[in-house]
Amino acid sequence: MVYNAFLSFLLICAAVIWPLDSFAQTRPAPEHRSSKDDVYRADLNPLCGAGQALGDGCAAIRARKIVDASALPWRVIGRVNFAGTRSRSHCTGTLVSESIVLTAAHCLYNSLRATWIPAQSLRFVAGYDRGKWVAVSDVERYILAPFYAPQTRNFALAPSVDWALLVLRHPIGRETGFAPLSAMSAEQMRTAQVFLAGYAGLRPHVLSVAETCGSPVQRPGSGAIITGCAAMNGDSGAPLLVIEDGIPKVIGVLSAVTVGATGLQNISVPVSSISTALRIETQQ
Repeated sequence: MVYNAFLSFLLICAAVIWPLDSFAQTRPAPEHRSSKDDVYRADLNPLCGAGQALGDGCAAIRARKIVDASALPWRVIGRVNFAGTRSRSHCTGTLVSESIVLTAAHCLYNSLRATWIPAQSLRFVAGYDRGKWVAVSDVERYILAPFYAPQTRNFALAPSVDWALLVLRHPIGRETGFAPLSAMSAEQMRTAQVFLAGYAGLRPHVLSVAETCGSPVQRPGSGAIITGCAAMNGDSGAPLLVIEDGIPKVIGVLSAVTVGATGLQNISVPVSSISTALRIETQQ
């Protein structure tokens, strides 16, 4: 199993490797192992830094377009930073209201300590670019799908519900703006042109855009969105975007990256799974 080969790769910044034929299933919390136990697999070469040929797949990441993160519409995207006593890492997140950031739930689990990260240890940096930013805020609390139990040490990745809403201490979206959500049907996705914007681990200090993702496919049953964007660790939580009426809108949030028969593939949570929780929170 791809998952078993990469338990030590499961960090809060990681786009977790997951086999397409079983991503809707739940798994037990990862056991702690030394990276020496892991074996590089040739079939993971398309993922930058993951296979036996570590450089394979990195050319696609370097080919992503670097954008001005301080300009609209990109300034609504930023880094979700975690700083612990023994490690620092990041994911990508998107402002979806004045004070709420959408990211991936697995970004909030510290696999090295087998515990959920306290909200007070997280910070969102909007429009981050090479040490500069447009706005920044600490995280006051976060909201997860009912599947997860943050009051325990338990964790099992389920990409169909791998989303989190970070409630910021300060409403920085008043300054930066925020991204609208757009739920799409499976039929609409067949002709949609999508792209992904994130802080990939290979270039963690710039926002880069994967413009060649192909048309998305919605997975039956779980509803997860499958695309072919060039992505890697650090991109977890990145928005899957479409242009509607000249405005970039979020249709999903990146959960995982895997290698299938056709090459690199991404698994994203559709915003239809998130909209109710967001509506309830913004109406409070």
